[in-house]
Amino acid sequence: MAMIRPSSDLRNHYNEISEFCHRTNQPVYITKNGAGDLVVLSNDDYERLTGPKAELYRLLDEAEKLSKVTPGRPAKEVFAEIEKEFGFDKL
Repeated sequence: MAMIRPSSDLRNHYNEISEFCHRTNQPVYITKNGAGDLVVLSNDDYERLTGPKAELYRLLDEAEKLSKVTPGRPAKEVFAEIEKEFGFDKL
């Protein structure tokens, strides 16, 4: 379960926050004046969130948006074009 801590804990309890993030793979939510301000997580978890999967999801989201505003094409036509482009049609 994620943890919520005041901003002063970053200075006063950094090691404890770091250990929690690494041990649990959970973020720590940092508040400032009682309101949410930052989220702290381990570097490994950050890389996992922003790595190749995140890029794939971004591209899929972009493709979905494009599919709603551009006309579709039959799959056979698309695959034939790909095969031709990469020379698979000559195998």
